[in-house]
Amino acid sequence: MKLQRKNRLRALSFGALAVSGALALTACGSDDTSGGSGGNSASAKAGNIKCDDAKGQLLGIGSSAQANAIDAWRQAYAQACSEVQLNYKPDGSGAGVTAFNQGQVAFAGSDSALKPEEVAASKKVCKGGQGINLPMVGGPIAVAFNVQGVDNLTLDAKTLAQIFDSKITKWNDPAIKKLNPDAKLPSTKIQAFHRSDESGTTDNFTKYLKTAAPSDWKYEGGKAWQAKGGQSAQGSSGLAQQVKQTDGAITYVELSYAKDGVKTVDIDTGADQPVKATSENASKAIADAKVVGTGKDLALDLNYKTQAAGAYPITLVTYEIVCDKGNKAESLAATKSFLNYTASEDGQAALADLGYAPIPAEINKKVRETVAGIS
Repeated sequence: MKLQRKNRLRALSFGALAVSGALALTACGSDDTSGGSGGNSASAKAGNIKCDDAKGQLLGIGSSAQANAIDAWRQAYAQACSEVQLNYKPDGSGAGVTAFNQGQVAFAGSDSALKPEEVAASKKVCKGGQGINLPMVGGPIAVAFNVQGVDNLTLDAKTLAQIFDSKITKWNDPAIKKLNPDAKLPSTKIQAFHRSDESGTTDNFTKYLKTAAPSDWKYEGGKAWQAKGGQSAQGSSGLAQQVKQTDGAITYVELSYAKDGVKTVDIDTGADQPVKATSENASKAIADAKVVGTGKDLALDLNYKTQAAGAYPITLVTYEIVCDKGNKAESLAATKSFLNYTASEDGQAALADLGYAPIPAEINKKVRETVAGIS
């Protein structure tokens, strides 16, 4: 699959679609309550999926950012591997890592790689091994806004850091005016919303602020929001809903949540032109990532300070976290079969219309090689 292929963003719902019956895969507990769609492209490739000896329950918890990806994959996988029942609960990256390290699930989805202490904890569950990070879904974190009378808005890392740290409080602040000389900016109070739950999206967004604007963002970072002030909401869908209904609002969400008329900020990275939040532009940034994990771990180091033309810097990569050794025997075959499909060319191609950015092909190849060797 070409790395920089064009991805069209559809208006899609991140629904928890319940499909009953022994042949179904189910996803429960999504941020949204509306039904999802978009699995047709995946379904067309169902015949290429290798089930091997996969059967039984396959349980996962974690990132809500990949909920629509899981939905598309499961529709294809269900057709090919009817003896597997997949239950993925997108309760957030923090919940996913916790559940994995408590031995509750076969895999977890996390928008940030395991920390050293989390790897250490995983060794109690992964007998003879440890938890490893497999990059599976990429995408831009859009900065969504709702300012009456303003359709186009450009901000940079410094200004964003000051907005989310409650240092810039009005939309007609001189710093915003300087970046948007042609916009009719009102004196409306800025309503900055952040995640109330622990989130890999928060982790990646604040890594961007800390890296690209270190003088203005002094917080340590992590899955939990640390800056004072602002308002909070549960999940990406909660943040998107707040922006839609609140004049003066601004927040950060995965691009697939910026739908139904939600406007997004262009980012001034120092390149010749501000960069729009698109899947293609996120792919250009992810292409600059480096594998920093050791052994079978494939954790990536993203370049949040990129100034490459058209490279959107606020990106995330969702990892599927599994044991390299010591996986439960009853779910091992299903885990390997499902993850081998999601990392395949067909699996990644199924995401083309969902607002995600593809993981580089050479990294996907390493993921498949790693999945083949887990035990």
